[in-house]
Amino acid sequence: MGALSSRMLWPRAGRAQEELGAAGEEAVEVAVAVVEAREEDSEEAGPTTSQGGLKRKLGPGGPHAKVPRRKCARDSSGSVYEALFLRGENSDVRIRALGEEWNLHRVYLCQSGYFASMFSGAWRETTMNTIELQMPDDNIDREAMHETLGSLYQDTVLITPGRVVAILATASMLQMDELIQQCGEVMKETVSAQTVCSYYYSAESYGLQCIRTMCLQWLLDNLMIQHNEELLREVSPELMKELVASSELLVMEVEMDVYTMLKKWMFLQLQPTWRGSHRALLPDADLWFTRSRSESEGTPFLETEQGRDFVPVFQQLRLAYIICDLPSAHIIDQDALIPAAWLTPVYKEQWLALLQAEQTRELGPIDIYLSDLQGNSMRCGGRLCRNEQCSWRWAGFNFGWDLVVCYTNRRIIFRCNALNKSYGLGVSLLCQRKVAFRLRLTSLDRAGRAVFRKDTEYQMLSLRKDQELEVVNLENQEVAFPIYVACNFLYLPHEGRCPE
Repeated sequence: MGALSSRMLWPRAGRAQEELGAAGEEAVEVAVAVVEAREEDSEEAGPTTSQGGLKRKLGPGGPHAKVPRRKCARDSSGSVYEALFLRGENSDVRIRALGEEWNLHRVYLCQSGYFASMFSGAWRETTMNTIELQMPDDNIDREAMHETLGSLYQDTVLITPGRVVAILATASMLQMDELIQQCGEVMKETVSAQTVCSYYYSAESYGLQCIRTMCLQWLLDNLMIQHNEELLREVSPELMKELVASSELLVMEVEMDVYTMLKKWMFLQLQPTWRGSHRALLPDADLWFTRSRSESEGTPFLETEQGRDFVPVFQQLRLAYIICDLPSAHIIDQDALIPAAWLTPVYKEQWLALLQAEQTRELGPIDIYLSDLQGNSMRCGGRLCRNEQCSWRWAGFNFGWDLVVCYTNRRIIFRCNALNKSYGLGVSLLCQRKVAFRLRLTSLDRAGRAVFRKDTEYQMLSLRKDQELEVVNLENQEVAFPIYVACNFLYLPHEGRCPE
């Protein structure tokens, strides 16, 4: 994306006068006068101390009680910032942290909930003239502390994507709500493959639920189409488990691709120093796992000590939609990553479901529950590169389906060709099948952020040979190409259930 930054005018609760008067010396005199007035009310300075190991006395409202913010003079000309913050003129309190010192002013620090509570008389540090802060968070560094404290003296704050996490951590510690909000706005504007994981983890740590949700959606949209090794390295097992379990994951082309992606991801987690071309990643991963299997005397990798940490992630694979394809089943067997104890019940369920459809002539699911659709549906997808007619097939359903997807005249149409191909069993001769499906269309900008979405929600589909169904109509809608077409199918008869 390049170096992005955000410069925003920042209105804070308890900010100084809206009009600060003339810039330069006059602005400094106004600010210093306010600070001197605050000094007249303050108690006599006490001895130097450190917060480490001290027990704080709590007032009636507790440590998070709301304390009224004091007004203080701030401007955007830099006069107050330079005189009071950088030079520390008329300072009445010294802050020590991370090996540095800042000569500051209580009236300005009280814009922070952390310091407002400290100086309200409810803490032992209230009368101390030197306060040493212990850092509870490794994300906080000296530069972030300097920028965060300096923001109390300024109207305009510059935050770059590379510094936003450190500033967010510092603002969260010092309870500076407006700065936290501004960090969130910067994150919203600059999410990309380079920032999404750090933003996600930070949002989770510091309670920015909307940012966490946004980053999770970005990953669901982009994980399978970015082909970015650095991104895969940054995805933790906990996050990957959530992504693979979701029916919102944009899968291109079929469910087997999720397994292939996980194999590459696991290799990069185990070999973080690997550097090679994108084309070399899968062969190198296969070679590494082959050697590991030889060293472990054929033990499935997920049953080895190295592989156990990845078990919860691979348990989210929808194996029923992988083993139904012969080449995919061969790869799963040859890789020997997944224990046979996982696969045997899946093969049994699929075989019984096929026999049921064959001998009872079940058309497909009848009683559909949302949990089945979200957790057990098959995920597949395609890509519309430009606004011109095209089509592709979603075959291999094993229950008599050969579905043709057509895009023409800004419409997406399903067509069933059930009798055009022999599947070997009588069920393939059924002239009608029934499935539950959901179609989602997504367009992404260069940073991977969605600029267009359309969702059909779940529907029942019943088609006869060569019958067509218009699923989506994009006429009179502003869309950007390429468009990613993702579909969730549930095609098993209602008695059969996919294993979780």
